[in-house]
Parts: sequence; C-alpha cells; structure tokens
Amino acid sequence: MSSATTPARGRRRSEQTRLAILTAAYELTTEVGYPDLTIEGIAARAGAGKQTVYRWWPTKADVLLEALALKADLKVSTADQGSFEAELDAFLQDSAALMAFPGVAPVLRSLMAEAQRDADFRRRFRDGFLLKRRAALETIVERAAARGDKPDRLTGAFAADVVFGLIWYRILATERLLDEDDIAALEQLLTEHPGKE
Repeated sequence: MSSATTPARGRRRSEQTRLAILTAAYELTTEVGYPDLTIEGIAARAGAGKQTVYRWWPTKADVLLEALALKADLKVSTADQGSFEAELDAFLQDSAALMAFPGVAPVLRSLMAEAQRDADFRRRFRDGFLLKRRAALETIVERAAARGDKPDRLTGAFAADVVFGLIWYRILATERLLDEDDIAALEQLLTEHPGKE
C-alpha cells in the first residue's frame, strides 16, 4: 500500500480519510451537539479507526476546527475582482452565506466556548481560524491600497475588527444572521472616502 492510503506518524494523511473524518465531525455536531460529540462517534461515522483520529488531531475540538476552517477557505472568496468594492461585497456576501449555512453558527459558538475553557485550544483556534479569516480580509484591503481605491484611513486591521466584531457579536449574543441591509451598511462604512463626492 502507498503512504497516501495508510496514514501513520510521519506519513502523509489519506486525503479521503481526512475529509471523511472532517465531514463526520461537522455532521455529528449539527445532529447531536458539541457536548455529545465524541472521537469514537466521529471515527464510526467516518469509517476510520479511533486511533487514526487521535493520531491526526489532539481533541474533538481540533477536528471540528479544521472542518470549519476548510469550509471557510472553500466558501469565502478573496479573489482579485478589480475593485475594493467588488471584493468587499463578495467577501461579505460569502461570509453571510457561510454564517447561514446549517450548523455553522452552533459550531462556531461551541469552538469559542471551548477556547475559553482550554488555553491550548484557544491558541490553536486563534492561529488556525480567527487569524486566517482576518488575514483573508486584510489581503483584500492591502490589494485595494496597492490599486489605489482604498479609503485613506482604512486599515486591514480596522476592517477586520468591524466585520468580525459584528459577525461574532451576532453569533455569540443573538440569533440574527447578516442580511443585505447589514452588508450594505458595512460596505458604506468601509468604502466611503471622506471629503469625496
């Protein structure tokens, strides 16, 4: 057998098995909730061995974190579309659609709660998800700066604070998703050039 089909320490993970485990973790969380999610349940749903899951991820939260990060990478565009307005709109529309995808908000709440309980996981959550999502939006702002269509005082860090501040507030404190009015308001706030007609 090739190393691609027999995961072991020091060998490349089987992509098919990895995706099956990530899918199983996400689906089970939406079905039974995070407190009842187990490595055993994930392995059984994925048709993988329990030791395979433990070999690749230290905790069930880490499996779920990778599943969510993969979903975000696939669903939220940072492609160059020729203007800051177009790229910001695509990013916000994609982010709103991801937030509305069945199970995403409860999974995010569970991961944030776990990050408050476990300092090691908090670091992995920050590095593996939070900072990556911020960096995606900051890339759009930096590209706009290079192109010359970014408002002078806007920074990538501020844009990320505004966008993700709203998203996390909605996820953690309310049942509201982002709607078209929210997106329009964010776009107006972040693309206005003070003093220009």
